[in-house]
Amino acid sequence: MNILLQMDSEEVQESQLVSLNDVKKWALINMEEGQVVEINHYDTREEIDEWIDVVVVINNNEYVWPFMEEQIMVLVAPMQRSIDDIVEAFLFKELHEIGVV
Repeated sequence: MNILLQMDSEEVQESQLVSLNDVKKWALINMEEGQVVEINHYDTREEIDEWIDVVVVINNNEYVWPFMEEQIMVLVAPMQRSIDDIVEAFLFKELHEIGVV
């Protein structure tokens, strides 16, 4: 499973999840059997050639239609900002799916 995050840097331990308007690096987390296998960083989303299963955003107000049109599940991390916290919340199903109005 590949999870896409928009981050403020590529420092895995220090970077924070940011708004889609403020993204500096895209982090693609590859997970298998509940474990992080690898984390790759990209300057632009267009550089990513792997399938994206899930994208995590900071709130319901993000412009997520491009992801939804690509059949990518969009989850919201209302409080989680670090990669570790987001992965943990994902595993424990603490992130909620964005609703389509």
